[in-house]
This record gives sequence, structure tokens and C-alpha cells, in this order.
Amino acid sequence: MSLHARSGEQVPSLTGQMARASNPGGTTAMWVRDRLDGLWCDADFADWYPRDGRPGISPAQLATVCVLQFLLDLSDRQAAEAVRCRIDFKYALAMELDDPGFHHSVRIPA
Repeated sequence: MSLHARSGEQVPSLTGQMARASNPGGTTAMWVRDRLDGLWCDADFADWYPRDGRPGISPAQLATVCVLQFLLDLSDRQAAEAVRCRIDFKYALAMELDDPGFHHSVRIPA
């Protein structure tokens, strides 16, 4: 599995609009994105990945999911489900609304 950094790490405009409209007071996931944005990026994890192979999931997104999972006391399965279903998680991860997320067994390489 190789690292192919995400091209745009900005929250897609429709995702941002929907997240703000459905959660005007914000949520924990939105707070994490708004406060920690830029704390880490895919390049920070580049040494963990080989240069060739099938592209892996963004390690910066996985790190953000780990933070949210800890803060919200979610299981792996619950965190993966939140990425798939919750607009505020899609906002926190800068994902398009129709992004299916990832399987709960995905891990950050050690």
C-alpha cells in the first residue's frame, strides 16, 4: 500500500454548507476540524508508506478519525459508521457528501 496524498484538503463547499445548516451550533467533529485543521497532513506520514503499490487511505484522515473516536468514545465500527453517515464527520475529514468512507478494520500502519 502506498501513500498518494489527497489533492485538496479543503472542506468541499457543499459539505461545509450542509454541515453548518444541519448543525448551526457545531459539533465535536466540526470543532476538531475548525481548531486542529493543519495540525497534520498526509506528508507527515510519508515515511510510513512505500513509494509504490495500491494507494492507501489518507493517514491524516485516519489520524483525525482516531481523535474523534477517542473524544466520542466510539468503537472502530461506530467510528467507521460515523464517517459513512454523519455530515459533521465528513466535514471534519474534508470529504464529499457521497464519499462512502472506509471499513472499520482499516488501521494506521505501525
